Amino acid sequence: MGDIKVTVNGKIRDVDGAGPHVRLLDWLRDEGLTGSKEGCAEGECGACAIMVARPDGPGRSRWTSVNACLPPAMAFDGQEIVTAEGLGSAPGACAVEDLHPVQREMADRGGSQCGYCTPGFVCSMAAEYYRPERNASGGDASQTGTGVVGEDHAADHECGPNGFDLHALSGNLCRCTGYRPIRDAAYALNTPVQADPLLQRQDSPAPPARHTRAVKGGARFERPATLEELLGRLAEEPEAKLVAGATDSGVEVNLRHSRPSLVLAIDRLEELRELKDDDGGIQIGAALTLSEVERELAGRIPLLDQLFPQFASRLIRNAATFGGNLATGSPIGDSAPALLALDAVVVLASAQGEREVALADYFTGYRQSVKAPGELLRAVRIPLPLAEITAFHKIAKRRFDDISSVSAAFAMQMDGGLISSVRIGLGGVAATPIRASRTEEVLAGQPWTAKTAAAAAAMMATEGTPIDDMRASALYRSAMLRQAVLRFYAQTQTALEVAS
Repeated sequence: MGDIKVTVNGKIRDVDGAGPHVRLLDWLRDEGLTGSKEGCAEGECGACAIMVARPDGPGRSRWTSVNACLPPAMAFDGQEIVTAEGLGSAPGACAVEDLHPVQREMADRGGSQCGYCTPGFVCSMAAEYYRPERNASGGDASQTGTGVVGEDHAADHECGPNGFDLHALSGNLCRCTGYRPIRDAAYALNTPVQADPLLQRQDSPAPPARHTRAVKGGARFERPATLEELLGRLAEEPEAKLVAGATDSGVEVNLRHSRPSLVLAIDRLEELRELKDDDGGIQIGAALTLSEVERELAGRIPLLDQLFPQFASRLIRNAATFGGNLATGSPIGDSAPALLALDAVVVLASAQGEREVALADYFTGYRQSVKAPGELLRAVRIPLPLAEITAFHKIAKRRFDDISSVSAAFAMQMDGGLISSVRIGLGGVAATPIRASRTEEVLAGQPWTAKTAAAAAAMMATEGTPIDDMRASALYRSAMLRQAVLRFYAQTQTALEVAS
């Protein structure tokens, strides 16, 4: 156990007392770093946010904000972490000159009220403060170039004159509703000075993944070095828990007290972290985080560009993966409807080899799939060419950082004024994500007119088997399905008018 170490605020610390299920947050607090707080234990409030150095291309790293309440501490073996205590030039000091620029602006502009969530806000703001694209633009909000801050965000006044993307704080909740001074602090930040050591750190590679093995209290944590080793371990123990970002498994540990006997960390396996063009499609590795996919695609798949800002929060997207979101089999996972509309295929791998399954055939029941014991979801493949007309609609109680009541994704192709192909993915209206096959049949071969849209909307209201629960009634869900088609029609007509 003594060889498991994490660098925190520049100091190497042993993770000797942590077991496989001890969260990073608990370990940090046991180490005396109590700035990170627990608010929700679900990754929704951001009070526990910290920064970690992640790979960002050859020879570079990127300070990335993540929730500390979800991943196990052992998952950070060999990694570098910065907490709110480590941002100032003199940790623990109170003098203004010792504060980090983010801390200073938050203090000067009254960005902290009760203060409980402030360290998490500061860490998320600091990660955005160091975002390379923001600094490369010289503080010009129009020069984003990453697919992270687009025209839609600028139109919503979500991007400040200094290029600060306010969506970086979408996973941080202020319990005192003090958002205006927090925003003011964010928009007042300049670019980091060249002598800033955290800025300079990004010019060096992130620490490599370590081949970790630990046993404590009868539970085991392992980080296999290769995909071959991982598949071998899965063949031996198919019930092992696979953990990448831990955005779902961490909730199971925190709230349902899940304690798997073997945890296999897969988030840093290079074989699961490739994004490439492959046989007429785009293949996305299952362990790439959604933020990494967003940056690497850089707008190549417009439907996913609509999905990303609505998928939980930046803190979650910095850890969550397509592989994890699909492997859980949740009927309200936001990625599945979009990927169904894109006609995606999943690549399943085991010690016996690989096979491909259309995502439309992947889900078999509530949180169940065709994935066999010993198999893992290695990649998602999106075929090309893409449909020209797409949209993603999410109905939820909050605009950001919320679970959907209903979600719908559309991908439509026109030819000679007629709908030549259409795919519609739905979430939240059945035991699994589904294709709206009957609605697709109503639309196929028809002109895209108000009459056609009305007929499709009537059929859409009958899709799935919606239920009453805490998020919405069955009647409301059916009404939202109907409205989704009418909204899609209105959007496409507006787009066509602008194009003409």
